[in-house]
Amino acid sequence: NYGAAFNILSGSRILLSIVSIIISFILIFFILIKKNIINLDLLSYSFILGGTVGNGIDRITKGYVIDFINLNFVNFPVFNVADISINIGLIFIIYGLIRYKRN
Repeated sequence: NYGAAFNILSGSRILLSIVSIIISFILIFFILIKKNIINLDLLSYSFILGGTVGNGIDRITKGYVIDFINLNFVNFPVFNVADISINIGLIFIIYGLIRYKRN
């Protein structure tokens, strides 16, 4: 996959690599520096960081992300484990926002 999710920004290797690096540093900052972080946020950030680093390594070293999970029985885009990790992190963030009604 030469773009982001659903092949958005296809061919924007440098932009997507820079975004991946910036997001990774922001997440590392939140994980290591933020004092009042609850476990759910820590788990969420860790999942997203893992996915971002995984996709970022592929994008920087190969120029594209290797998507290999194809669900032939449904009409759904091909994806990888890093994509799953990012989505799990986002689901946890949404759950935390709803559960704890934080702003």
